[in-house]
Amino acid sequence: MTLPTDRPLALVTGASSGIGLELARQFAENGFDLIVAAEDDELDAAAETLRGLGAHVSPVRADLSRYEGCELLVAAVRGAGRPLAAAALNAGVGVGGAFTDTDLSRELEIVALNCGSTVHVGKAVAQDMANRGEGRILITSSVASQAPQPFQAVYGASKAFTQHLALSLREELSDRGVSVTALLPGPTDTEFFDRGDLTDTRLGATDAKDDPAQVARQGFEGLMKGEASVFAGSLASKAMGRLSAITPGNVAAKLNRKMAEPGSGED
Repeated sequence: MTLPTDRPLALVTGASSGIGLELARQFAENGFDLIVAAEDDELDAAAETLRGLGAHVSPVRADLSRYEGCELLVAAVRGAGRPLAAAALNAGVGVGGAFTDTDLSRELEIVALNCGSTVHVGKAVAQDMANRGEGRILITSSVASQAPQPFQAVYGASKAFTQHLALSLREELSDRGVSVTALLPGPTDTEFFDRGDLTDTRLGATDAKDDPAQVARQGFEGLMKGEASVFAGSLASKAMGRLSAITPGNVAAKLNRKMAEPGSGED
């Protein structure tokens, strides 16, 4: 697969919908060509939308929760015929519910996709950028990374993992020409709550969810400025994220329980 133009090239994972699609749109609108990855049928439609913005787009259908899927994407990136200028490692899933009740296979998928694919694809991207001496990496974390998340225990832990990974890589790569930025959205109006069985919670039921286009624009701008972390979304979401970071863990856990406990949205 060779992408023929001299425009800068960006990779976006989880690009078929939600924040990932909007991140890809930001890159396309700002003069980038794209490699976009997802596992679902929406990817082809997303690619057509992005082509309509003038970008050359190469979709890669891959299940990044599997080693083989990550290898397929890495091969596509390295076979593109030109280097990545930027990568947005955004693919992720969540599951709500009590840890003793939720399905083990779904939570292992969280670990594999949110953590494993970020390490797998991110290592290849970071190695190539560091060897070249330039590049930008955006890793999607969450405000959930800032405090314990009862009834989203594995998801919250996975986002703490990606947040620490992003900040650690930022320091490691700071003298090698590679900038790493963590994106921390608050509750955002995407398919996340339906897919994660969170629609009956206060978190899922609220109408005060952020626009994914706003989150992506702020994330893209932070990436291009070389910022370390971007609390994205509304002023309320940004404040929530920063407050969570300084609230004692036991207090934050009790507050977050009220938001994510099954049935809390029916109160």
